[in-house]
Formats: sequence, C-alpha cells, structure tokens
Amino acid sequence: MGSIVNALGTSPCLNPDGSSYWNTTAVVITWDDWGGWYDHVPSPILPFPEGGYQMGFRVPLLFVSAYTPVGYIDNLNYDFGSVLRFIENNFDLGEGALGFADSRASTDFSTFYNLSNFPRPYVPIPTVKTGRDFLNDKTPATDPDDD
Repeated sequence: MGSIVNALGTSPCLNPDGSSYWNTTAVVITWDDWGGWYDHVPSPILPFPEGGYQMGFRVPLLFVSAYTPVGYIDNLNYDFGSVLRFIENNFDLGEGALGFADSRASTDFSTFYNLSNFPRPYVPIPTVKTGRDFLNDKTPATDPDDD
C-alpha cells in the first residue's frame, strides 16, 4: 500500500485547477476481516432498529491525507458504511444515498481531516517495491479470497 501512496504523493500530474494529487486525495485503507480471534474491546450492542445488524470484531483502518495530522488516532466506532458516508459528504450526495450501510453509519471520517489547515507536504513512505513493480507485474491473477 505504501507504494500506491508514494505514487500518489510523488506524481507530477496535476488536477485541472493546478493542484497536486497529494493535496486533493484521501486514501482509505481497511480490511474486510479482522485477522484474529481476540479483541480486548467488546463489540458495541446497537439498539433497535440497527440492532438487527450488530458490529463485530474491530478491523484496522488507515486514513491517509495531506490534511490529516501526523500520528492522528481516532477512537470513535466506525463501520464500513462510514466509507460510503465519507463519499456522500465529500461529493454532496446526501446521507443514505448509497444504501443501507451508509444510512446506518453514524460516522463519516470528518475527524480525520481539517481542510482549513494548509496541506502537509508529502513525505515518502519507505517501501521495498515501487509503483513500477506493480505496473510491470506479470504474475497470473488469483482470487482475492482463496483461503
């Protein structure tokens, strides 16, 4: 993932308004599985009507943006619908416009960025592979969930 963020942060391409990709893009990195059997924080129990769809184990989430403070940690409860809610708010689509999960979400990642701040300069992420490695990869495709 660091290679993708590096490609974004070092891209010489500009948006039509002359801004860089780094200054106008947010990268949301999350997993669809928690990857373990233990979480010291119990899952919240939601009241009716959301209670028909309860939260499970927590999964990691990284929010990468020029407007996110370095080392920022947020301890609010998010769910996958929060990603959709972020898109709705960012592009003025209206809450709940993208379906069930976003209308149920109570968070939208707005704590992760402050557009009134100047964007942070890009700092490369140390990685073994570069974006070129992925562009030139000839490995045959496999199913993402082959386990």
